[in-house]
Amino acid sequence: MVNQMVGSQSVEFQNAPRIISSASVVGPKEGEGPLGAAFDLVSDKAEFGEDTWEMAESTMQKEALQTALGKAGLEACQIRYLFGGDLLAQLIATSFGNGETDIPLFGLYGACSTCGESLMLAAMAVSGGYADYAAALTSSHFGSAEKEFRFPLGYGSQRPLSATWTVTGSGAFLLSARGGGTSGADVDNVGRTLLNKGRGPAPDGKKSVSSRGNQCSVGEEGSSDPVDAGRTAAKCKGFTQSAENGYGHVRVRGATPGKIVDMGVKDNMNMGACMAPAAGDTIYQNLTDFNFQPQDYDRIITGDLGLIGRHILIDLMKEKGYDISAQHMDCGIEIYDREKQDTHAGGSGCGCSAVVLSAMILPKLESGEWKRVLFVPTGALLSKVSFNEGQPVPGIAHAVILEHV
Repeated sequence: MVNQMVGSQSVEFQNAPRIISSASVVGPKEGEGPLGAAFDLVSDKAEFGEDTWEMAESTMQKEALQTALGKAGLEACQIRYLFGGDLLAQLIATSFGNGETDIPLFGLYGACSTCGESLMLAAMAVSGGYADYAAALTSSHFGSAEKEFRFPLGYGSQRPLSATWTVTGSGAFLLSARGGGTSGADVDNVGRTLLNKGRGPAPDGKKSVSSRGNQCSVGEEGSSDPVDAGRTAAKCKGFTQSAENGYGHVRVRGATPGKIVDMGVKDNMNMGACMAPAAGDTIYQNLTDFNFQPQDYDRIITGDLGLIGRHILIDLMKEKGYDISAQHMDCGIEIYDREKQDTHAGGSGCGCSAVVLSAMILPKLESGEWKRVLFVPTGALLSKVSFNEGQPVPGIAHAVILEHV
């Protein structure tokens, strides 16, 4: 067995998986922000046609996953495992949103770091040979998160300037051991997949046995007519060749799982201060384990530290001997225009890093504008129970190395 451990905390994948597709679904406020034109789906209503905030969040997850599958020309039954999570108790946005997909689910909670956690674990599954395709999925919703962690919206509580605005959004990512999407010989397989709804390709000239559950099944291959029809269906569905879309040009080279860091901060309206020490700890460990300098990355991008957390992180890293100010970006700062949209310190939530990764970061990596990025979603590990009992807010951050190939 190949040793893929690096340093004291990190992993470097010998068979680095590719991100072959992604999708972003957001609410109206996010659509009005600087990245609005880059999102795949923007709803004009935060309710997404549902009666509750929680079901609206589930609907976002459904839309994000289906959009990512559509871009890759895959069916849900071809996804071996789904790694997903959200901010709500018992992960109800994820469980109610994905029950009908029939994909084996690993439910994850890393607070706002869940996008990094899900990407990391999906990459491990694919790189280790446990899955041909794996999906990472996460979400947050302003209405459901405020009700879960702070106050119901109807209460009308005032927010201090240190507060961040929970992003209403969901991001989905498909990982594969092979770069790709829909191109070359794979076009034939996608055509057949579309014709055989809920089925996947079998080896050439063979039949696979029909079965229940998530296992895909197909009929006999070899007929040219169904393939041609499948190609037509693929075009109608909006699937295009990867040479056009650039799918598969981003690999997950490695990752640094984060540790819980608790500096005793108790202010749940200042998430940046709660999470910045954890971000600093993980980034420092990543640089140490891989023997990198900050300039080895085009960008070091945290999830949702916001303006206050960014300043704290840069100061902490300088104390450790690294100046990351030139490379650092934060998804929470990028997603909103804080002056025009009154979001105070920036954006936050599981969906914040996820939709910015899909809409802004991956396209820059796909095009080669950026060659290597350290993606570091950050999370505050509190609940309303722990907060009301006077406990501090521990932080955690997971780092994922993304590279253009």
